[in-house]
Amino acid sequence: MSFVLSDVLSKMQMLYMSDHGSVVSMNIFVALLCACIVLGHLLEEYRWINESITALSIGLCTGVVILMFSGGKSSHLLVFSEDLFFIYLLPPIIFNAGFQVKKKQFFVNFITIVMFGAVGTLICWTIITFGAIQTFKRMGIDSLELEDYLAIGAIFAATDSVCTLQVLNQDETPLLYSLVFGEGVVNDATSVVLFNAIKSFDLNHIDPGVALQFVGNFLYLFIASTMLGVLTGLLSAYIIKKLYIGRHSTDREVALMMLMAYLSYMLAELCYLSGILTVFFCGIVMSHYTWHNVTESSRITTKHSFATSSFVAETFIFLYVGMDALDIEKWRFVSDSPGTSIAVSSVLLGLILTGRAAFIFPLSFLSNLTKKSPNQKISFRKQVIIWWAGLMRGAVSMALAYNQFTMSGYTQQRSSAIMITSTITVVLVSTVVFGMMTKPLIRFLVPHSKRKNSMQNMNEHVSCSSPTKSSMNVAFLDNSVYSEADTDELQRPSSLRDLLSTPTHTVHCLWRKFDNGFMRPVFGGRGFVPIAHTSPTPTQNNNNNNLS
Repeated sequence: MSFVLSDVLSKMQMLYMSDHGSVVSMNIFVALLCACIVLGHLLEEYRWINESITALSIGLCTGVVILMFSGGKSSHLLVFSEDLFFIYLLPPIIFNAGFQVKKKQFFVNFITIVMFGAVGTLICWTIITFGAIQTFKRMGIDSLELEDYLAIGAIFAATDSVCTLQVLNQDETPLLYSLVFGEGVVNDATSVVLFNAIKSFDLNHIDPGVALQFVGNFLYLFIASTMLGVLTGLLSAYIIKKLYIGRHSTDREVALMMLMAYLSYMLAELCYLSGILTVFFCGIVMSHYTWHNVTESSRITTKHSFATSSFVAETFIFLYVGMDALDIEKWRFVSDSPGTSIAVSSVLLGLILTGRAAFIFPLSFLSNLTKKSPNQKISFRKQVIIWWAGLMRGAVSMALAYNQFTMSGYTQQRSSAIMITSTITVVLVSTVVFGMMTKPLIRFLVPHSKRKNSMQNMNEHVSCSSPTKSSMNVAFLDNSVYSEADTDELQRPSSLRDLLSTPTHTVHCLWRKFDNGFMRPVFGGRGFVPIAHTSPTPTQNNNNNNLS
């Protein structure tokens, strides 16, 4: 009896020590997050050192300290989990990207963005995969299978343009910011969809039928994921508009918006769709309809809540990557041949540089052929910036690499360890070295005097008919307030030739008519005054704001 009691007590003590260790780890990690925020504030004026580089540096320093105290056994506080990343950290980042996006610029350049983000990613994936197959076997890495090589292409085709976006100003360089931002989001979605499609197919029996099925599945995931995000966003707008929850509690409005956004992501994962695409377009629809149906206090709260959660999630990811870069277990597998790991990292960096150049410049040339005005075309200097912006690799690449080459955060094979350490090396080098060179490069290629005048370059992008009509200078899903008179001036294309010559402008004009005539009366949004007694009026909104 005493033996059983002592055994139970020992197990309880071990459990207590385990829980206590987890609490200590979380305390240290939260303290490190606070340190990243404080240092990011102190380094605000030196924008070549952004939050990503700060978090990576703190993670590396923390890893060194932990290695010293643990006697060289471990360098990180937490074990990386793909579920933690894809279920909890990635959704707020992508949703905030869609919620905060300048819809005017995004949809005016939508065709070019899709070309860069979808077609370009496929080209880059092809080059990286083919290059890896041709070079890795010559380096003595023989245990990788075809699925691994295809996954490597998807892993390193995923960009991280955070460094460039923190330097670019969307008011000074709207075209550049729109293209870099839009391509980054579509690229991440394409990479994840491509990665999941690779894992779901039997690649041991490849024939033309399987290839067509692969393409069809890819297109299905893209379209179905987008539609699910749009429908979820519209549902949230309809519920909040009809019930006008804010007249009783603004907290319920904010909670419903957050939960509906997260629900869209989880529904996509439940249906084996792309949660990234779903939550991104849900954010766009919510910002266009739902956000304007809530009270003013709820608008302020949601805007800052989404931005804060996205910022914390990004910092958390880069902080962990910095600590994991010194993980002894992974490096122990490649300690007998460190030159191989360095060679693999160098080859991957070269393939990334080549893959980006292989589609940025040709697709920019094709895009320029469809532009009439020189101001609408992507100059060679801007093409270089777009090429450079996609060279950084970050959180998505790390998460996909862990998903493919580790089991529960731990590496079991030498080839898998080489790929993990190479991925960490590529992320560190591209984020720190390329990221620190981003601001000087942009200052050299796009001087401030030119960026100041770039706001005038968008006037021709957003006109629906005659350039002399200033009221027509609005874009698809414009953020500015417009009057009913603007709607009356919108005209359908007079001929098929007009439709084909200015497709973006024509689609915008038709969308504006449809949006004002049907969508806004049903789902609300900016400029729409509800008629129903249960819906908010301007007076009621003011009273509610005063009370709150």
